[in-house]
Amino acid sequence: MKSIRISLLFILPLVISEISNAQITSEELHTIAIAASAERLETDIQALADFGTRHTLSDTVSNTRGIGAARRWIKAEFEKISEECGGCLEVFYVSGIIEGQRRIPEPTNVVNVVAIQRGTVDPNRFVMMSGDIDSRVSDVSNSTSDSPGANDNASGMAGAIEAARMLTKYEFPSSIMYVGLSGEEQGLFGGQIVAQYAIEKGWELKAVLNNDMIGNIKGINGVIDNTTARVFSEGTRFVETEREARIRRFTGGEVDSPSRNLARYVDKMADMYVPNLDVMMIYRLDRFGRGGHHRPFNEAGFPGVRIMETNENYVMQHQDLRTENGIKYGDTMEGVDFDYAAKLTGLNAVVMAGMAWAPAPPSNVQISGAVQPSTTLKWDALDASKNPQLAGYKIYWRLTDSNQWEKSVFVPADVTEHTLENVVIDNYYFGVAAVSKEGFESPVVFPGPAGSFDGPSPQEGE
Repeated sequence: MKSIRISLLFILPLVISEISNAQITSEELHTIAIAASAERLETDIQALADFGTRHTLSDTVSNTRGIGAARRWIKAEFEKISEECGGCLEVFYVSGIIEGQRRIPEPTNVVNVVAIQRGTVDPNRFVMMSGDIDSRVSDVSNSTSDSPGANDNASGMAGAIEAARMLTKYEFPSSIMYVGLSGEEQGLFGGQIVAQYAIEKGWELKAVLNNDMIGNIKGINGVIDNTTARVFSEGTRFVETEREARIRRFTGGEVDSPSRNLARYVDKMADMYVPNLDVMMIYRLDRFGRGGHHRPFNEAGFPGVRIMETNENYVMQHQDLRTENGIKYGDTMEGVDFDYAAKLTGLNAVVMAGMAWAPAPPSNVQISGAVQPSTTLKWDALDASKNPQLAGYKIYWRLTDSNQWEKSVFVPADVTEHTLENVVIDNYYFGVAAVSKEGFESPVVFPGPAGSFDGPSPQEGE
């Protein structure tokens, strides 16, 4: 009898897990939003800072110092998470040799860490959260001095690891990817390598959430604020052709790239599910004249945004560790607010879970209605075998000077064309989202190539 009871103890958690996953609705996102642990984030950020320097050109042999030790530790953490979820993560390196660059003159193996949580029915569709492994001091070529990089960007890297801990407790129809990118400070090379790898593998990468500095709340401007975050996004696609640009000039879409509508999705999910957080949508690729690791994905044709703190403090970025005139310079643990990092990690987890539970963003969205009293939208039906959760679609519209979608109408899954009677095409912007039976929605897709979430084909990467 005792052995039977023991067997049931092993079986029961599996049964409960399957039942809970089968019954999950969009309300579960409230739970996910507050599930990140500030204590675990602090531990992981400290572990990364303790490698001394994570400069891309730093030591790769030592087990205690340099970027080699750091990336092996990150990989081991993902593998540990995978063990705890029964092998639910595929963990591996994606690397490439970079040389002849101003900041990487000699041949250097730039190594990224990838962990994939495969979807159950649409495993080739992905949403990605990335953080950066590498760090730097004042001299971008100094690969030996201590560069703890606690906020920039151990905070983002630790966030990706913590998000994996949170979301591997669930199953999703489509896949989630947690990534540590290298070579960011030397020229965004890690992102270039992974973007090219994604094209070669034919991954349907629908969203890249680049987290770069998600832990500081004390700005150089004197503002202390733990209730806001920024999301940066390109307004038009980098890969837009001249023909597509001519079409956009007459039909609109300057503020409706897939990346911009991904940013709107981030903003909406924060408003709906993350307590005490307001997301500022910044209508710019990145901070003024600066760059981040979502850019190489945009340049490859994938939707991607940068999520980060609102108020940066430049004395804690890219600085040698020192004290001058009473000011302490350097990116150390003192500059990280771990509760705030947990809040932004929760935001990422909500966005990824929402997209992974939702059907795919609609494809081939088209619009018509010039010199007509009404507006018609049509789109391709989603593949039912990859989107069994599909309940239907929402047609959205908004005033052209509004930053967020305002009105919508739902149509069932067997409908792929809908006319909005007496809604004049000239006065609004329009889009279509897919909706699941459990209430999860995809990002809104603006009509035409300007808004398409369909990424590059493998041939385009050749």
